[in-house]
Order: sequence, then structure tokens, then C-alpha cells
Amino acid sequence: MRSCREREATGHHPGGGLFACGFPQRGRCTVKALILANGLLTHPDQVRALAQQADLLIAADGGSERALALGLRPHLVVGDLDSLPLDTWRALEASGTVLLQYPAATDETDLELALRQAVARGADEIAICAALGGRTDQTLANVLLLALPELEGRRCSIVEGKEAVFLIRSGVEVAGEAGDLLSLIPIGGDCHGIWTEGLEYPLAGGTLFLARARGISNVFTAPRARIRVGQGLLLAVHRAREVRTTWPDLTLLEG
Repeated sequence: MRSCREREATGHHPGGGLFACGFPQRGRCTVKALILANGLLTHPDQVRALAQQADLLIAADGGSERALALGLRPHLVVGDLDSLPLDTWRALEASGTVLLQYPAATDETDLELALRQAVARGADEIAICAALGGRTDQTLANVLLLALPELEGRRCSIVEGKEAVFLIRSGVEVAGEAGDLLSLIPIGGDCHGIWTEGLEYPLAGGTLFLARARGISNVFTAPRARIRVGQGLLLAVHRAREVRTTWPDLTLLEG
């Protein structure tokens, strides 16, 4: 990764917590980081609600303009900042936002840089908004970023409206309601040794094959569902009945 230029300041978290150099000091065991990307923003009230529950708000380049439009002040803005107007830059600096500017010719997208910064600042629970829609290539790349090795052992989801997208590497317990939909999609190859509980169509050591749609639209039959996978990476899409205003309730299960 190429080096970046950082401007540090002290300011206030959109939810009221004091932070220094882009990291909030709340004395909590779990640090929640909300990342605002530069994709379509279709549920502004959802983003505001999630931001109020976050310890750290990171904007991926142009996501900073979306944050300001929502009345939110990011702790940190990451990217080459090529899409940042001068007045936005000045407003962010005046509010105490840390700006991490990378060269335009980097190997990483702005969202990947933002995810790495969230991990570096101690986040163990990450929600990403405005990462879907618009350009298909960006949407697919954003979803696949959930497989970053640095995110292993952390709860990381893309949240958009009624849906939360997350990756299952070993096992997870996810809270929902009876009637919610849960789709399981293998990425990178077939997934073997899948066990599920709390779903209408159970798997008991089964296999989901790449490029087949067997795992689409399973249904919650209980308030919590459990999924374990013995081999492979399993992408999960949880669709609730209402637009989410709270963080996805995920518990990672040990293998």
C-alpha cells in the first residue's frame, strides 16, 4: 500500500462522544465503526440511526459529502479525495475530521482503505452503508471486500434498507424474526459441511455449489438462526420485514 498524508484533529463524534486522532474514547469492550461509502444512499434515516449507535464514523472519499448532507461529521475520511470539493474539505477540517489522503494511483478502492483503517483503529464490529447500487462492478467488488483477511474474527456487514449482507467463514448466529429471508451463496468455490438451525429448509452437513441457486430465500422459523460451514466461504443475505434501524445482531461461532 502506498503511503498517505494525514491531517489530525480533535472533534466530536456525531453521537456525542469525544475522540482524538480519529479514534473514539468510550471505554467500551466493543468498538462499532460505521463506514459510509460513495454508492447509492436510499435510506438516509437508516444511516442516521446507525451513526447514533456507532463509536467511529468513517467516510470513504465521496461518502463524506453524503455524511455532511445528513448532518453527520465523520471522524475520518479516507481515499484519494479526488471527488471532494474544496468547500467540503474545509468544512470537514473545521469540524475536526481526520483526512487521510492517498495517491490516486493505488491498488485499493476507497472502501477497502476505509475498512483497513477501521480495523487499524480497533473496530471489531463494522457496518457499511451506501455500498450497493449504481455501478455493477463497484457493487460486486464491495460485496467481495467482506472476504478481506483482516476482517476475520470481526462482525462486518453491508446494510441497505431491509437487508444485511455478511460473510460466514466458520459459523454465525444471526437474530431475526420468523418469516425473515436468509440466502446463502457460496463464493470462491463450493461450500461443504453446512449445518443450519432455525431455518425452514435445513442443511445437515450439506453442500452448496458455486453457480447454483439452492441456498436462495430460506426462511427463519425462530428468532435466531445458526449456520456453520466446514469448508469454504458462504455469503449470507438476511432480509428483514422492515428497514433496519439497529445494527445486525451477529454472534460469531467457533469452529
